Amino acid sequence: MALTGRAALLAALGSIPVGILEPGWAGILAVNGPLALACACDFALAAPVRRLVLSRSGDTSARLGESADVTLTITNPTGRLLRARLRDAWPPSSWRPGTEVESSRHRVTIPAGERRRVTTRLRPTRRGDRQADRVTIRSYGPLGLFSRQGTHKVPWTVRVLPPFTSRKHLPSKLARLRELDGRTSVLTRGEGTEFDSLREYVPGDDTRSIDWRATARQSTVAVRTWRPERDRHILMVLDTGRTSAGRVGDIPRLDASLDAALLLAALASRAGDRVDLLAYDRRIRALVQGRSAGDVLPSLVNAMATLEPELVETDARGLTATALRTAPRRSLIVLLTTLDAAPVEQGLLPVLPQLTQRHTVLVASVADPHIARMAQARGNAEAVYEAAAAAQAQSERQRTAEQLRRHGVTVVDATPDDLAPALADAYLALKAAGRL
Repeated sequence: MALTGRAALLAALGSIPVGILEPGWAGILAVNGPLALACACDFALAAPVRRLVLSRSGDTSARLGESADVTLTITNPTGRLLRARLRDAWPPSSWRPGTEVESSRHRVTIPAGERRRVTTRLRPTRRGDRQADRVTIRSYGPLGLFSRQGTHKVPWTVRVLPPFTSRKHLPSKLARLRELDGRTSVLTRGEGTEFDSLREYVPGDDTRSIDWRATARQSTVAVRTWRPERDRHILMVLDTGRTSAGRVGDIPRLDASLDAALLLAALASRAGDRVDLLAYDRRIRALVQGRSAGDVLPSLVNAMATLEPELVETDARGLTATALRTAPRRSLIVLLTTLDAAPVEQGLLPVLPQLTQRHTVLVASVADPHIARMAQARGNAEAVYEAAAAAQAQSERQRTAEQLRRHGVTVVDATPDDLAPALADAYLALKAAGRL
């Protein structure tokens, strides 16, 4: 129960004539007695809060940056009119800063025996599960002097999925894939190592692709067409250790890696390859395997939604052992991790031969665009020192990448905006070279 501002205002106004005309207990009782009686009647006439029945419906998932509408249904089984204000509480990251009050508070009037619906629009600012907190309801009497207040727990969860901003690159990568697959008109020999079909020779074809036996059986020159291998296994390994928590621009490194992994998964599944996901630091954080081509992307998005960086050093030996168990046959292992010198030299390099002797390994890392801007800065002594520090950082990063390449690893090092298309291009290049 709580007094309203209207009751406080009436009490303040009543104290003025008391102080002037009749200061003392008699004047106070003369004014506040009727006001207290009115408040008691108002409280008695307010609809009881705890007897209300609340339920939820609406969206259970939304991509980061999009809105989710959750509907709250309030049923008034009492015999009194409900005049109420309610607060539908959610975690602070469920709304953009400064919009929580407007989005979470509602005013309702429900006659006896009826129900009303109010909609809370969420605009999450972080990935993961957002769980509804309590619904606080304040029920007012007809005079608006006193109110009943209570809370209800109405559970509901909205899963905030990765935004997949790199989806815009998918059409161009699929067009390149169709060229490799021989499904577009090109004047070059079809790339890949799997025989696809025979077709008539056209000027510009490689003469080494002529099938002389087929040519002898028909009146025209026949050439072989090739296509990249299908049904290959791709294991994407996400490093969720402390280095993935570093922010590059406005997002953590892990979020940029997730976006790149989604584009690669979408492209590889269209190419007929099998895609699995492993997220690891010192234990398995997520594992998706054995999904069909149509189900792989929803499964990956759902598994990635709850991934968060862990502030621990990644166990490279455990990661390698888990990857080898997950991919028992020859596969393309895409490791999304850092290119910082210490974690690679002390953790990854000693165990890398275990991966490269059985699998094709591709390492993708998020580069900080701020370092590139620092390296180009000039104009004063401070800028020159910053440029020297940035150049040294870039040199160490390039040296680390070169060490990986000497072990036969393909390295992709790009800024958050360029990582996803660069990783897709590297996959297509490996497919065209027949290295999968």
